[in-house]
Amino acid sequence: MSDNHSPTSETYDPAVWRVILHQKASGAMNMAIDEAIAAHVGTQLAPPTLRFYQWEPACLSLGYGQPSTDVDLERLRDKGWDIVRRLSGGRAILHIDELTYSIAIPADDPRMQGGVIDSYRRLSRGLIGGLEALDISVNANPATRQVHRFKGPVCFEVPSDYEITVRGKKLIGSAQTRRSGLAALQHGTLPLFGDIARICETLAFPSEWHRQVAVARVRERALTLEDILGKQVDFRIAARAIQQGFEQALNLTLVVSELSKEERSQAENLRINKYATDAWTHRS
Repeated sequence: MSDNHSPTSETYDPAVWRVILHQKASGAMNMAIDEAIAAHVGTQLAPPTLRFYQWEPACLSLGYGQPSTDVDLERLRDKGWDIVRRLSGGRAILHIDELTYSIAIPADDPRMQGGVIDSYRRLSRGLIGGLEALDISVNANPATRQVHRFKGPVCFEVPSDYEITVRGKKLIGSAQTRRSGLAALQHGTLPLFGDIARICETLAFPSEWHRQVAVARVRERALTLEDILGKQVDFRIAARAIQQGFEQALNLTLVVSELSKEERSQAENLRINKYATDAWTHRS
């Protein structure tokens, strides 16, 4: 593992978090659950939480400020795929055949000291530890100047600061937000198998030639766990490895738990009145 700014000298007091392993849910429900958890963690009504989940149906998620015009909605409907807007920033991600994780943690926790990049770097060590447990050698380095200038619509076209790469290709895409009234919320995607460039089938391009250029670019710059290992890894096995990585890297005890009644109620309200609405998904 290469990390030129690795916080190997940092140690943390032991902490107990909860870990939740969820069944598949819609994009609107998944984003509503993440926000409800962050709200409860932020007001100390719930402990810091690591959640693993999947999506059904497959769903395209847009970054908080990304224009919905990046999406070809007719193509998306023809595929039977869903669409949702995330609370976090970044570019579009197709959630299919993957493991998604989210972390809700008080912004004043020592693991979150400094800015977003500093905390990204710390949290990436949990992801790195989990992947190394699967016998994968990874990197997590600052992004290049060229990456910061890149304006394409696909998250997996380029690695951001301290995101996980293997053989120079992006493996995990993550995004973080620290909005008022919430704990810090970071969620990310580990593609398990399938064609990493499928997302391009439902994005808007000036021509079919531009689409195929984007397909080639994504395949050149990103990969799945199956691409690395030559076999499919079960969702639960991958989740367990990442969980162990976080436990070791951040000095945690992770206790298996579920959402509270209040979190479930708030999540359902957010699903109906926010994440499933056109006003949120297609807002300017």
